[in-house]
Amino acid sequence: MAYLDLSALEKSYGANHVVKSFDLGIEQGEFVSLLGPSGCGKTTVLRMVAGFETPSAGAIRIGGQEVTHLRPNQRNIGMVFQAYALFPNLTVAQNVGFGLKIAGLPSREIALRVADMLELIGLPEMGSRYPFQLSGGQQQRVALARALAPRPRVLLLDEPLSALDAKIRVSLRAEIRDIQRKLGITTIFVTHDQEEALSMSDRVVVMNGGRAEQVGAPFEVYNQPKTRFVANFVGTLNALEAIVTDPGAGKVTIQGQPLRLPQAVQAQAGAVLTLALRPEAVHLHGDGDISLPARIAELQFMGSVIRVNAEHAMGVIKLDLFNKPDTPPPAVGEDIALRFWAKDLIALD
Repeated sequence: MAYLDLSALEKSYGANHVVKSFDLGIEQGEFVSLLGPSGCGKTTVLRMVAGFETPSAGAIRIGGQEVTHLRPNQRNIGMVFQAYALFPNLTVAQNVGFGLKIAGLPSREIALRVADMLELIGLPEMGSRYPFQLSGGQQQRVALARALAPRPRVLLLDEPLSALDAKIRVSLRAEIRDIQRKLGITTIFVTHDQEEALSMSDRVVVMNGGRAEQVGAPFEVYNQPKTRFVANFVGTLNALEAIVTDPGAGKVTIQGQPLRLPQAVQAQAGAVLTLALRPEAVHLHGDGDISLPARIAELQFMGSVIRVNAEHAMGVIKLDLFNKPDTPPPAVGEDIALRFWAKDLIALD
């Protein structure tokens, strides 16, 4: 059994079934992200683990102990909320040590633990300040230190970076991951930001409609999506229509051009099959199994990457070009050929 085991969890509010048959095992020290759109049930799962919600069915076990019906303060779980939830009338040191004081630890032990936590989050000199004297990123670090100070068995993070600006989010998520690795603490991170989930996690759980659509390593979830929802939600996707000619051999045609997919097709000959293609798999130069005539419709400068929208007979295909200062991108209206390999196509139907 996994260190944190969620078995057949269900949660309903009247007729509204929010979480449905949710199973997940998390190993000790693992960092797992729950990723999905608003209303998919990810925060409800987190709140059930924390003890703020009682499951309608199913069980939660930590280290072999069932905690399904234990109160939050009986579970030894640390939680960091989207809102920092710091006590404005307490100093940074008092905020970090609050849980330790409630637990009845001696003052000297609290002071030592608080000092360790402030050192860990990189704010050793700010213990005497109040929350209003800190930046948003610093406040979130303090909230993290407060959650970690009692040495919880599990750390829960509920979209803790969503209120921060983009640059601080990138640096802080790296710091959170580094601290999690140093402490070896089992962590669940809730987010709707795919970049956060993919960059921080050992595994990602993509949720939709209260269920786990796919669970896997970031590389697997991005490159081998198992459902149409996962393929569309995680990353940008191009959709191409193909006609199946030989299902067992994986043979199809795209715009009359024959193509052999790397796997058999679960469809009858003559059926229309939707194939997905990531923007980074499309290129303008070099070889490929398929070449489609197209015209540049739009260029979007994104820093290191230039996103190209190209119109072709079946619609618009997005592709990414590296920004090379000495090589200007193609011009809007320019006729081009889109090339890609069969191995990069993902069958969605």
